[in-house]
Amino acid sequence: MNKIDYDVYHLSVQQWGLYLMEAVCACMGINYLFYKSTAVFFFMLPLPFWYIHQRKKQQIRLRKKRLNYQFKDALNAMQVGISAGYSLDNTIREARKDLERLYGEKAEMAREFAYIERQLGHSIPLEELLYDLGIRSRVEDILNFTDVLIQAKKMGGNMRGILNRCISSIEERIQVKKEIDAVLASRKMEQKIMSFIPLGIILYMQITSPEFLSVLYGNPVGICVMTACLLLYTAAFQWGVRLTQIDV
Repeated sequence: MNKIDYDVYHLSVQQWGLYLMEAVCACMGINYLFYKSTAVFFFMLPLPFWYIHQRKKQQIRLRKKRLNYQFKDALNAMQVGISAGYSLDNTIREARKDLERLYGEKAEMAREFAYIERQLGHSIPLEELLYDLGIRSRVEDILNFTDVLIQAKKMGGNMRGILNRCISSIEERIQVKKEIDAVLASRKMEQKIMSFIPLGIILYMQITSPEFLSVLYGNPVGICVMTACLLLYTAAFQWGVRLTQIDV
């Protein structure tokens, strides 16, 4: 397995096509509602590349979130193994089996644990492998667990108890994240619906009373007014998105 840099995401051909189509349709919709100008539409054509860049960032966030949630299940499997008296290397193998059973062999964390298991066979320390995963993924919980593992090995003593307490703490933290995501899911849907209401009002007015908005199309003053409205709408939309994004 090639090491994955989780800060980089490569879109598939299907994703490129889908996101490009979404962006072009959005440009056509914005042009129809705010400008009704062929020249403005062609001026907006660079926007799809910005949109695709934003979707790539979204995919990076989603992949890291999946990795974080899968790590919780891996920790749960490791905790069971540690409590049963397994060595850390054996708990990795058991965790990998659980991950493959839950998410499939192609899941991010299942592939990472399979890689770690192979590297352990080459006598590479577990903490070094987990630290490498934490650095590549930038997932705070993985780095925190690695730090505790390193300190527990240095200090000796009741390493089993230390790791169990650490795992329980990290599991609780990740569970809180999942609960917050569940609560915010409905709020995000409401935000998306509310965001389309202003556009729906403009479309309704164009259909029912086209003469009311006709003065805003095809002249410099109208273009400036509609551009100001579009910028205000975009700022409000971005503000709404940020309000529904909470980092724990």
